[in-house]
Amino acid sequence: MVKVKHEKPRGVLNVRETDGLRRYWPSDDLAPFIEHYWIVRWNLAEPQTVETLPHPSVHMVLERNRSQVGGVMHGRFSRTLEGEGRVIGTKFRPGAFRAFVGRAVIAFSDRRIPLHQVFDSIAFEREALAQDDDTSAIAVIEMFLRARHPVASESMLLAGRIVARVAENRDITRVEQLTSAFAITTRQLQRLFREYVGVTPKWVIQRYRLIEAADRLASAPLADFSRLALDLGYSDQAHFIRDFRKLVGRPPAGYARSIQRN
Repeated sequence: MVKVKHEKPRGVLNVRETDGLRRYWPSDDLAPFIEHYWIVRWNLAEPQTVETLPHPSVHMVLERNRSQVGGVMHGRFSRTLEGEGRVIGTKFRPGAFRAFVGRAVIAFSDRRIPLHQVFDSIAFEREALAQDDDTSAIAVIEMFLRARHPVASESMLLAGRIVARVAENRDITRVEQLTSAFAITTRQLQRLFREYVGVTPKWVIQRYRLIEAADRLASAPLADFSRLALDLGYSDQAHFIRDFRKLVGRPPAGYARSIQRN
């Protein structure tokens, strides 16, 4: 039985646009593979743009006439919502999607692939979207996922543990810290991430540190940017501002001002 996930989502840039978002924990047997399910509903008089900073996770997204599998995206995700609609998403744990497709996850990176091109049978898509109740829709998805008989290999679990360490420990700012902590060579780590995560270890470290920056600016818009840059492992403030602007589309100060206005 799935339960509501109450934790605050990370990496959502327009914080006020999360009212229509609901997230659910997976059933216990699928917990090694699925981080959570997310469902967004909207009924808007005026268009609204939603922006997020993608995590190193693959998503399966069900939506009428546009269902797809989205690999790890290097840039921010942006979409304008109009009228009325609903999206049902499955967020796979970093490293876990390979268990359902049997091929290197790097093949999906920076791509949004129509669902029917990834999975042979997608009758579950129509059935899931026909369910008005969230838990009923998720039950259909879980039945489909179980039928693919995923196996949690040691390599998959290791990739997941390494990414989780980066996400949870803000002191990790260099790849060498990971190779030391997990007794693995740089080349082995890179191969593992290519096969199971879809991006490089360096990219994962930088992405989580920039998500950390956005979250901290959302809670404390008047942050000391120089101090923040050092906390995130940057040698100087200029490099931090450059990377933040490239990903978020605004410099830290501009993003902080937008949070204050909201």
